[in-house]
Amino acid sequence: MALITLSDAHLAYGDLPLLDEAALSIEPGERVGLIGRNGTGKSSLLSVLAGRQLLDDGQIQRQDGLIVHYVEQEPILPEAPTFRESLIARGNIESITDEKEKWRLYAKLDENLSRFELNPDGDPKLASGGEKKRAALALAFTLAPQLMLLDEPTNHLDMRAISLLENICRDELKNQRSLVVITHDRTFLDNVATRIVELDRGTLRSYPGNFSAYEARKEEELAAEALERRRFDKFWAQEEVWIRKGIEARRTRNEGRVRRLEALRRERAARREQMGSIRLAIDAGEKSGKIVAEVTGLSKSFGDHVVVKNLDFTLMRGDRLGLIGPNGAGKSTLIKLILGKLKPDSGKVKLGTNLQIAYFDQLREQLDLNKTVAETIAPGSDWVEIGGERKHVIAYLGDFLFPPRRANVRVSSLSGGERNRLLLARLFALPANLLVLDEPTNDLDIDSLELLEQTLASYPGTIILVSHDRRFLDNVVTEVLAPEGNGKWREYVGGYAEWFAQRPAEALPVKKAPAPKDEEKKAKPKPQVQQKIKLSWRESRELEALPEKLEALEKEQSDLIARMSEGSYHTKPVEEIKADKSRLDALEVEISAGYARWEELSAKADEAARA
Repeated sequence: MALITLSDAHLAYGDLPLLDEAALSIEPGERVGLIGRNGTGKSSLLSVLAGRQLLDDGQIQRQDGLIVHYVEQEPILPEAPTFRESLIARGNIESITDEKEKWRLYAKLDENLSRFELNPDGDPKLASGGEKKRAALALAFTLAPQLMLLDEPTNHLDMRAISLLENICRDELKNQRSLVVITHDRTFLDNVATRIVELDRGTLRSYPGNFSAYEARKEEELAAEALERRRFDKFWAQEEVWIRKGIEARRTRNEGRVRRLEALRRERAARREQMGSIRLAIDAGEKSGKIVAEVTGLSKSFGDHVVVKNLDFTLMRGDRLGLIGPNGAGKSTLIKLILGKLKPDSGKVKLGTNLQIAYFDQLREQLDLNKTVAETIAPGSDWVEIGGERKHVIAYLGDFLFPPRRANVRVSSLSGGERNRLLLARLFALPANLLVLDEPTNDLDIDSLELLEQTLASYPGTIILVSHDRRFLDNVVTEVLAPEGNGKWREYVGGYAEWFAQRPAEALPVKKAPAPKDEEKKAKPKPQVQQKIKLSWRESRELEALPEKLEALEKEQSDLIARMSEGSYHTKPVEEIKADKSRLDALEVEISAGYARWEELSAKADEAARA
């Protein structure tokens, strides 16, 4: 039985509906990724599911006694001296009458705060946006409701926290607990979601599987929709030609055909076009020198905290450098050192010739909330010049999905996504052969992210990029600079995936050996006999069989995803769908374990061969 069901749901703000005869059901054990353009109503839908907002029309049915917990995009923590006390108040834990259960939740809350690297006794009034988000998530997983609703949980989180969140959502939510999550992090959706639900022009469409399966199916759907619309428009145009013949049309007295044309006109007027895409173009300015930046022996500390120590590297024209690391690692500081905005303790940075730099973070600081959108892009002018071509500011803003009526709106009234689009519009209006982008993907929807990726891929200049979006990094950068502790930074060729595969294992604490007893001190040490490492007969057979086994598992996984992506799949019995989902999860675990075992046995075989 579904935990919660929406049917014929209607919800509107202004003239366009956010939900238009929408239908949705959430089954036990599902992990649903809710996607869609910014402003389409995803957060409003989550608020409806949480019971905080009413539908204009339609029905919502909840399972009796259903417990739902909602983590908002910007969580508000009750005022209290510590995180622990604030979250106890937010979760209403104090009202629980079962003392044993209450103390269990207290202990679990402390454990989850520690997992999210927060001090339970920390002061919430001093917390950053990321710390508040991690605290709210710690409470959510402590309460472990039947249905958890997460609105942009990866915002403000670094890669380590995002990976932790992924593991908890995927591995620790039991079969009877469900999740609906709004996120633009495509890798997160690939690793966590068992179903994608898209909110598009008031309609909810469901796609079994993860985000990659959705992408494949969506491409086919859009092609079919475009073909159908071309046919409709052709037929409608023919009917308009016929009615304009006037006398001939009246002579035929074909009133049925006239009524059909009127219906076509109403359908065409009511048709909600697929929302536009940002059209990006970057003015790369003049070509810079071959060497963009030469860093030698660069060091910088703040008190006892060493940000960078003895760093040497060279940034060449056309390089696309990604800076990876946890929050507080010093990525933004390193950018400021490279650009000469911060003085190093030692070492030097030599910038190349003919550099024109556009710094995304710098533009954030210069964003005047009292100015209008148009004034921000073209102060004192109605025109923008891009690559030597003049363009009216209204048309240029239209490329970034700002309708004409929004051009004179003050920046202070824009949403987070709109502000980020405005920043990109301002950035790309500047001629630059070195783009420095510090977290440009915040609040961008998936379509905008993908278009920004394509634009940066064709940009002929040099890029320095800071981002926690793993897929964005993989699609944009060609090399990575990552911290390894104590101020050491290491360069890797490739993107996030290459760094992840080659990164050093985190240092484990080394236990000190206990002091030897007097008798042991006097005793003569025994000669050490080196053990010869070799594979057992059973291990050898296992290693030989693993490639074929993994190939079979991966084929089964591919076939199952393809079957679950078929258009008629949702009509199959619920038991079959649940069984398929369970098998898909099991296959992921089996394949991961198989590859880990293969690496282990291969390494052992190589060591035995060298012995």
